[in-house]
Amino acid sequence: MENVSHRVAAELSPLKGKDFLSSSDFSRDQTLALLELAIQLKNGYRRIDLGNRVLGLIFSKASTRTRVSFQVAMARLGGQTIDLNPQLTQLGRGEPLKDTARVLSSYCDALAIRTFAQQELSDYAYWTSIPVINALTDLEHPCQALADFLTLKESLGSLEGQTLSYIGDGNNVANSLMICGVLLGVNIRISTPKGFEPSSDFIDKARSLAFSNASIEVSNDPFESVQGSNAVYTDVWASMGQEDEQLKRQKAFQGFCLNEELLAAAHKEAIVLHCLPAHRGEEISETVIESKSSRIFQQAENRLHVQQALLATLLGGL
Repeated sequence: MENVSHRVAAELSPLKGKDFLSSSDFSRDQTLALLELAIQLKNGYRRIDLGNRVLGLIFSKASTRTRVSFQVAMARLGGQTIDLNPQLTQLGRGEPLKDTARVLSSYCDALAIRTFAQQELSDYAYWTSIPVINALTDLEHPCQALADFLTLKESLGSLEGQTLSYIGDGNNVANSLMICGVLLGVNIRISTPKGFEPSSDFIDKARSLAFSNASIEVSNDPFESVQGSNAVYTDVWASMGQEDEQLKRQKAFQGFCLNEELLAAAHKEAIVLHCLPAHRGEEISETVIESKSSRIFQQAENRLHVQQALLATLLGGL
């Protein structure tokens, strides 16, 4: 284990002080090392003390798992978090982002930001002198993808050559799954109703990062997509900010529910993933979410462990 720890530290040390805005910000080897560090922390093989560092949370969107997992991760590393709710700070009254960012750089050691536009995240990264972490934007959810592939690794062993099928909206989760997946050599299949596919530009970007001939396939047939897959993943049909489209999307996504019939088309030992919160009976059935194939709550727990590893890496705790 000591040799593994040295190898992990050597791979991750160059990331000290860096931002994590996209799954593409880390190389394949760095991503694998981060997952290994998360496993060490989860199983008690490593303890890291960041010495009372402070993580600022700027969340413009509601959150349960992301907020709590970051708070607990920082506490386990000996640090603390401060809630910088935009509605309770001068950000909500129109203070320029570049002014807020520079001030927060002198108070906090890192920022985790959950917002709408990816550009806002990039602006924070430009104006701050501390690491900025993408805690979700409309474009990507890279911390979620880390937890997803940690769960896949724990359940299936080697990641290279596995196939993950995502059924639902071509949203931020789908985008990060594509990038992180092909980086790790995982084949990604995306199945959405017509008109809800990920952007072609994003698909091309992900394909350009593929390791070991990992592929990305996009279709409008969920049964075709899950054939022989090792993991089947779904998410809500209407994300935050799309609530007014709920009825329209329910109609468009008919036939895309991850139920027993759809799961039966996958590999017989396929696992089921969902980033939560789930609308039981809509994008996933009650039976499937509670089935022996489900790794959904293990996946949710893993948010804590990958974010602990991420914070330790970016804040130089290795």
